[in-house]
Amino acid sequence: MKPGNHTVSVSEFLLLGLSEQQEQQPLLLGIFLSIYLVTVLGNIVIILAIVSDPHLHTPMYFFLANFSLTDLCLASTTVPRMLVNIQANRKTITYTGCLSQIYFFLWFIGLDVFLLAAMAYDRLVAICHPLHYTLVMTPRCCILLLVISLILTQSYSLTHTILLAQLSFCTDNIIPHFFCELVPLLKLSCSNTYVNQCVLIYWGGALTILIPLLIIVSYVRIMAAIVRVPSASGKWKAFSTCSSHLSAVCLFYVSAIGVYFIPSSAESASKDRIAAVMYAVVSPMLNPFIYSLRNKDMKSALGRLLSGRAL
Repeated sequence: MKPGNHTVSVSEFLLLGLSEQQEQQPLLLGIFLSIYLVTVLGNIVIILAIVSDPHLHTPMYFFLANFSLTDLCLASTTVPRMLVNIQANRKTITYTGCLSQIYFFLWFIGLDVFLLAAMAYDRLVAICHPLHYTLVMTPRCCILLLVISLILTQSYSLTHTILLAQLSFCTDNIIPHFFCELVPLLKLSCSNTYVNQCVLIYWGGALTILIPLLIIVSYVRIMAAIVRVPSASGKWKAFSTCSSHLSAVCLFYVSAIGVYFIPSSAESASKDRIAAVMYAVVSPMLNPFIYSLRNKDMKSALGRLLSGRAL
C-alpha cells in the first residue's frame, strides 16, 4: 500500500480473547463477571466512605477516591465488552469501537500511574516534612496535581489514538487479546508505524520508567526518614501510613512491566494476556481490599458507612 493512503480496509477486528476453547467460555464468563461486580462494588464503597466521612477529607484520601474512580473506569473499559462477547459467542469489535477502547484504556491506565505518583509525593511530604504538610498539600495543590494528571494522560491517549487512526489495516484483523491493546494492533497495520513506535517508546518510557523511578526515590527518602524515628511504635505508625500504597504500586507495576519489557513472541502472547488481566482487571479489584484492610481509618469509615451510623 502506498504511503499516504490511509483507507481502512477492515471494518471490524476479531478478538481471540483469553481462550479459544468453547467449553471454557462459561467458566470465563462466571469468573470475570464476579471479578467485575466485586470491582464495581469495592471501588464505589471506597469512594462513598471517603466522601461521607469528614475525617477522610485529607489529601491522601482525595487521591485515593480518584484512584478508585479511575480503577472503576479502567475495568469498565475492557471487561463489559469481553463479557458481552463471551455471552453472545461473538468475538468481533468495530473499528470505531476498537479505537474508542484504546483511547479510554490508555487514558485510565495512564491516570492510574500519575495518581500513584501523586500519592507517593503526598506520603513523602507527610513523613519527611510533617511540619510543612498542611502548607504544601493544600486543596489547591491537590486539585492542581489532579488536573495536570488528567491533561497529560488525555494528551497521551489522544496522541496514540489520532496516530492510530492514520494507519491502514488491510486483510489481517485478528487481535490475540481480550481487548484492543495498542501493541498488537500496531502489528496488524500494513502502514509504516515508525512514528507510532517512537511515541510509544517515549511516552511508554515516561510511564514505565520515569514515574516509577520517582516513586522509588520517594520511598527511599521515606524509608530513610522512618529509620531515623526513635521509637518502634513511631516507626510502625509511619510505615503503616504508606504500606497500602506501596502494595498497590507493586501489584500494578510487576504485572504492567511484564507486558512491555518481556520480548514479544508467539509463546509470550498468552503471558501478555495474563499480565494484562493482572493490571487491568485483577488490580482494580484488589486495590479496595488493599486500602481498606490495611488502613485503620478506612476500616472505621467503612464500618460507619455500612452500619449507617452518623458521624
